[in-house]
Amino acid sequence: MGIFTKDIKSMDDLLIHGLQDIYYAEQQILKSLPKMIDKATNRDLVAGLKNHLEETKNQVERLDKVFAKLGKQPSGTQCPAIEGIVREADDTAGEIEDKAVLDAAIVAAAQAVEHYEICRYGTLIAWAEQLGHDEIVRSLTTNLNEEKAANTKLNTVALRKGVNAKASAA
Repeated sequence: MGIFTKDIKSMDDLLIHGLQDIYYAEQQILKSLPKMIDKATNRDLVAGLKNHLEETKNQVERLDKVFAKLGKQPSGTQCPAIEGIVREADDTAGEIEDKAVLDAAIVAAAQAVEHYEICRYGTLIAWAEQLGHDEIVRSLTTNLNEEKAANTKLNTVALRKGVNAKASAA
């Protein structure tokens, strides 16, 4: 079901579709993070990715509860956007031999994922607020705040922990 289909007839339908989109995205991220962890060599980057893998598992659990509060079974709908971001990260990583440059590429790929999630969660929060779903707003806001924090940590790894500097010296 695409966002511009006849299956979406109301704002509630749109919210459910958006939740299914982010649910699918989080599932794809759970699959791709271990690959990124295996390829990364910077210890701060590896630690940050491992931490975010655990956060992502908790985010999926929160989404399960959101679906339950709405009386729906947790499910995902295919999300070409996250698939493209993940595929691009895999393709790029496969082309880079220098480990320092690869670490910088992994940071960039992870930030692309975070920015997508930040966008989605922000929209879902606005829709849920409009529909009066205060309980799910709290869960979605927790996920959003974790995504923003993960993005900030990635910035720190890139800029202050030397990933970009090491990559530029390669």
